[in-house]
Amino acid sequence: MKDTLGVLLAGGAGERLYPLTRDRAKPAVTFGGIYRIIDITLSNCINSDLRRVYILTQYKALSLNRHIREGWNMVARELGDFIEVLPPMKRVSEQWYQGTADAVYQNIYSIGSEQPRYVLILSGDHIYKMNYDLMLRQHIDSAADVTIATIQIDPEETYRFGVMSVDSDNRVTGFEEKPKVTKIRAPGNPNRVPASMGVYLFNTDVLIPVLLKDAEDEQSSHDFGKDILPKMADDYRVYGFDFVDENKKEALYWRDVGTLEAYYEANMDVVSVSPVFNLYDEAWPIRTHQRQYPPAKFVFEEQGRTGQALDSIVSAGCIVSGGTVRYSVLSPDVRVNSYTEVDSSILFSHVNIGRHCRIRRSIIDRDVHIPEGTTIGFDPETDRQKYFVTETGITVVTRDYSLFENPVTVDYFTSE
Repeated sequence: MKDTLGVLLAGGAGERLYPLTRDRAKPAVTFGGIYRIIDITLSNCINSDLRRVYILTQYKALSLNRHIREGWNMVARELGDFIEVLPPMKRVSEQWYQGTADAVYQNIYSIGSEQPRYVLILSGDHIYKMNYDLMLRQHIDSAADVTIATIQIDPEETYRFGVMSVDSDNRVTGFEEKPKVTKIRAPGNPNRVPASMGVYLFNTDVLIPVLLKDAEDEQSSHDFGKDILPKMADDYRVYGFDFVDENKKEALYWRDVGTLEAYYEANMDVVSVSPVFNLYDEAWPIRTHQRQYPPAKFVFEEQGRTGQALDSIVSAGCIVSGGTVRYSVLSPDVRVNSYTEVDSSILFSHVNIGRHCRIRRSIIDRDVHIPEGTTIGFDPETDRQKYFVTETGITVVTRDYSLFENPVTVDYFTSE
């Protein structure tokens, strides 16, 4: 890993995660109470002993930049290690990033200045645990020019993924981008299809000329999955690396949380008694930056007014004051007041839920104050008149709602 440079793509606009991405970058969205989505991939880097990482940002990156500065400065710079944010510099182009490959191409000078032997391309919006060193070992042993991390999926899911045909030696022989139907199957398993995880490991002396050639192609969308990798199969040694899950559960865990539904389900995966995605594994710690708050507190033990949280994650600074929380994620400094019920919901930092409220299957953005007696998540049509509601009935309440309903002061410039 000392010869490897990580390039983490964190610049997407995140339209499918709107309205959570209206004021922040997608990798900066809260996950699991105290984390940000980007913390998962960065923790994979640290746990894999990858200590040189560029983070390529673009849209609404203020809170993301602050989070990286405050929470990810633990590497030893005097030893050449770094986790560094690179904003768009337009050094080789007059345009913003046009695709994943173009984002890397526009930072080609920064990559070259580190003189890495290998470049590992990562995404900032996936939830999974992976030891990238295992991928590097296979890459070297197979004398590959590029290795693509793959996960085997059901044939019915191929419309969401780039899929590839792989021979018995894991060499990639063909690509299909999000096909509705495909004949591709995993070697030895006719019920599964190898799909790309969006993790690519290149030899640097292969990556740079490929990026230069793609940049000159006016017909290209400048995307690794759509343009670069499919063209490389015939002329380069392209291999697949079958995902080895450090989550250590029966089923492999990898989630693209690019949509509200996927984001919601991934958060629900951490609150069960035996969490599907385990945040408590000491062998594979997930790191983040945490501000100083007092311990969580549960008060009142009266009939119908007992402060309690069941099958939930409750972060520091929270006060559950005579209310009931079930199957939910409470970020730091949340207050749930008396006679209120919160069920199957995600509450961001500094949320205040008034008395006698009923909240279900909802995502409440930071700094929102829910007035006394409010009901959310029980009638989608009524909710759509005030809030954002997904097709599956998940209600998202944002800060503009708080300002409209209650003339309170919200400082949009405070850190998240």
